[in-house]
Amino acid sequence: MNSVKPCIIVLTAPSGSGKSSVAKELLDAFPGMHFSVSATTRARRNHEVHGVHYHFLTQEQFDQELLDGLLLESEEVYPGCWYGTLLSEIDNSSAAAPVLLDIDVKGALNVKSQYGRDAFIVFIKPPPLAELERRLRSRGTETESSLATRLDRATEEMGYAHRFDTVIVNDILETAVTDATASIGAFLESHQNQ
Repeated sequence: MNSVKPCIIVLTAPSGSGKSSVAKELLDAFPGMHFSVSATTRARRNHEVHGVHYHFLTQEQFDQELLDGLLLESEEVYPGCWYGTLLSEIDNSSAAAPVLLDIDVKGALNVKSQYGRDAFIVFIKPPPLAELERRLRSRGTETESSLATRLDRATEEMGYAHRFDTVIVNDILETAVTDATASIGAFLESHQNQ
């Protein structure tokens, strides 16, 4: 494990808010940044690749990682679906390279409590719920039940936005990326000067 804590950038948002799209653009804007691939117990979707989109683990494997202290944070985001950040994803980054995490709200607050000034947490605020519902439906991955669960969770998660270092509204992707790049760039510059 690195003796120096790396600089952690955390993106979080309700499902369908465009968090993954913003993350992809940030990795282009900050070429030295390392993306942390999350672990999950949820079923792999057809287009997803193990180790690229997620580390897909059985519940038993996930529980063992947790017991062995190999997860930075973990959360049951949806019933029976656990997500977490493997410490190896953080440790594999050089201390000089910032690490980008794409995780849930509670995980983000947990990382902030552990890393303090070495972490910058960004809440990507979705457009109004009607647009969020449209985005989720257009994915074609949700049942009516899972859609209702995601929308309920989105409402709950938005109640945490005030606890983040910055809030970026994503109704126009290019504007959200510009705003996120500016905020994160300022943080990274100030972090280097500490």
